[in-house]
Amino acid sequence: MQKAEPLRVADRVTAEALVAGVLGNMAALEAVLAEEAAFVREGRLQEGVAAAEPKAALAAAYMQGLEVAKANAVALKRFHPDGVELLRTAHRRFTTAVEANQTVLASAKTVSEGLIKSLAEEIGRAQLPSGYGRQAPAPSPYGRGVRSGPLVLSRNL
Repeated sequence: MQKAEPLRVADRVTAEALVAGVLGNMAALEAVLAEEAAFVREGRLQEGVAAAEPKAALAAAYMQGLEVAKANAVALKRFHPDGVELLRTAHRRFTTAVEANQTVLASAKTVSEGLIKSLAEEIGRAQLPSGYGRQAPAPSPYGRGVRSGPLVLSRNL
């Protein structure tokens, strides 16, 4: 993982180094996002969480590199115009990868929320006694009604 340091681009070598650093961080972050999304798609959430551990550090390094590139945009364009085009192309590809990752994570969140809601409804239905006459909820030992019973979840996947 490369971290961009605040610098001023004053020549072609520095411009090339800045572009290479940003591209390197972007590629590493894209690989982590793809690995995380692949694990989540497969339902292997523990591996997905473990794969995403370096994501925050890589994202911070990438954002710092982008800030340095923005601050030196004129010098980059002057000393390394091909690098600016490389950054634009790579950024478009990276944006697509981020959107795909966000879609996978949003889908997993929606599915898990649906499972929890259906589980809570099933538990609530189980508390209604079945028999003749009016259906009334069983008295709760917690004194707050049918849906107030505790729902215990395990955080271990």
